[in-house]
Amino acid sequence: MSEQYEVRPDDEFKRIDKLLTEVITDASRSQIQGWLKDKLVEVDGEAVKSNYKVQHGETITWSIPEPEPLEAAPENIDIDIVYEDDDVVVVNKAAGMVVHPSAGHSGGTLVNALLYHCKGLSGINGVERPGIVHRIDKDTSGLLVVAKNDKAHQSLAEQLSNKSVERKYEAIVHGLISHEYGTIDAPIGRDTKDRQRMAVVENGREAVTHFRVLDHFEDFTLVECTLETGRTHQIRVHMKYISHPLAGDPKYGPRKTWGLKGQALHAKSLGFEHPRTGEWLKFEADPPEDFTDMITFLKNRR
Repeated sequence: MSEQYEVRPDDEFKRIDKLLTEVITDASRSQIQGWLKDKLVEVDGEAVKSNYKVQHGETITWSIPEPEPLEAAPENIDIDIVYEDDDVVVVNKAAGMVVHPSAGHSGGTLVNALLYHCKGLSGINGVERPGIVHRIDKDTSGLLVVAKNDKAHQSLAEQLSNKSVERKYEAIVHGLISHEYGTIDAPIGRDTKDRQRMAVVENGREAVTHFRVLDHFEDFTLVECTLETGRTHQIRVHMKYISHPLAGDPKYGPRKTWGLKGQALHAKSLGFEHPRTGEWLKFEADPPEDFTDMITFLKNRR
């Protein structure tokens, strides 16, 4: 199936390989250059080279063959399994670990580790994302639940859709939030100016984040965020939207914050109904050391 993109005024005179890297967020520039070389990309019906400079109003069309599914292989990687039974496994994911294989991350993911440590995972999301019901970002630490069979997967997916799964995060944000509680109800979609980022946009998908202030520091605030929906980068985008971006967030905030390796965001609490027994299960996980070290530093400084 082919896709199209109409060149906007602010795209004019960009190299087509550079522009498509911004538009097609899951492909590298070298991949796109390969597609151009193979004449899989056309401008107004004609194949062009990588250095072609686009003009406003032109229509770019590309039709890329579907890649073969990337079958994840078991890898002996240490992971923190908080709970496991025949239906589900709850993991406290370390910051820096990708959840499932994708372009540029063929191994070393949580899925690779789970395939080694667990006897089976659900097959609903295919061979590259077995068992994965919901995700957290690479540089976000904390709890997520994985399904070990299809029945459990369907139940958990339904609970997420019904907004009955409890997901609470702890975050350190820039600036002082003046009120103790708040709700951010703002739709999220692709950033129209940067396709590699998400943003609050008028035609985006519903996104609701509740927050409460846990502590104030000199120029930062510690908050607890509760997700009502689960959009890509939701907390990061919403906190930026209210002018309190996450500390250490390389995509939505100031680039460097106290030497953090990524955004100061931790999925600290997870609650859901067990897919077989109906019992309400709730789990808690403390933030990682660099997160708590920053809090200690900020407390000692005030």
